[in-house]
Amino acid sequence: MTYQVLIVDDAEINLILFEALIRRMGNSESKTFSSSPDGLAWAQNHDIDLVIVDYMMPELDGIRFISELRATPGKADVPVLMITANDQKQIRYRALDAGATDFLTKPVDKVEFIARANNMLLLGASRKALANRAEWLASEVRKATAEIVQRERETVIRLSKAAEYRDPETGAHILRMAHYSELIAKGLGLPHADQELLLEASPMHDIGKVGIADHILLKPGRLTPEEFEIMKQHALFGYEILKGSSSKVLQAGAEIALAHHEKYDGSGYPHGLKGEEIPIFSRIVAVADVFDALTSARPYKIAWSLERAAEHIKASAGIHFDPKCVATLLANWEEVQEIRQRFQDYEKAHRAG
Repeated sequence: MTYQVLIVDDAEINLILFEALIRRMGNSESKTFSSSPDGLAWAQNHDIDLVIVDYMMPELDGIRFISELRATPGKADVPVLMITANDQKQIRYRALDAGATDFLTKPVDKVEFIARANNMLLLGASRKALANRAEWLASEVRKATAEIVQRERETVIRLSKAAEYRDPETGAHILRMAHYSELIAKGLGLPHADQELLLEASPMHDIGKVGIADHILLKPGRLTPEEFEIMKQHALFGYEILKGSSSKVLQAGAEIALAHHEKYDGSGYPHGLKGEEIPIFSRIVAVADVFDALTSARPYKIAWSLERAAEHIKASAGIHFDPKCVATLLANWEEVQEIRQRFQDYEKAHRAG
């Protein structure tokens, strides 16, 4: 390995001496500047392993040189050896505050110079190796985390498909309502991480329907009051299936499954929560789910137009739905139509396949 050493000194004789000593070390090459501003500019734009800088220089003395170098992104850890004829402690204290790593006093002892320079180069190389190792470990952690996230997403998809097999709702419905949910979350200003979490967790909102008997779940007509009481249990079933997981996605899914049938005026189920007592994810999914259900054909009903569904959702704001969630959905109407079209195409393609 060849080290890159920068030497900055306004005395030409010192530049010649230090450069010769660096060359004698055998593992380094040097770049010299008699102008400290020029040396600083070069240092700020090149990779260097060691800086040797004089203290007493015109225009920019050694302490200011070090301060400006340290302020440059990526240069905080470059070893700096200051050469000075001044042995006053206050100067050294100021240099240390500025970021100097070590000192040599003129006249420079050649053996000491080589030893200190070599030690600082080795120290810098070790620091770089540790940084590279840390970055490699971080990269491996990111890869492993990505694999875990991918497996988690696959689990969510498979859980959602399990509910699909028991329910006439299609996979396209699940994708549309998930993207409507993400759109509402974005419009409400939720953090990006929450937007992604909602996109991934919302497909599990009806997973509890796996526990509802077919003669009720698949009944083409209106449910009797007794049947509806049984149907309402799917919210609790979904929560029981998903609760207690260490996964944030499944935790969010449990919350959504439990509360997405609560109503803003308190008339929903299973617990009759009201207003902001209902978790925000569940309030968002309630709007997205009902909106897409209205605009989707079922064995027992025809699909509503987007406009008719929008009017119904708007009229239900403050009663069934959180008014802010409704307003956000309607304020992003172009994106709503784009999501609708995108997953209609998806549905057609899967039916054709």
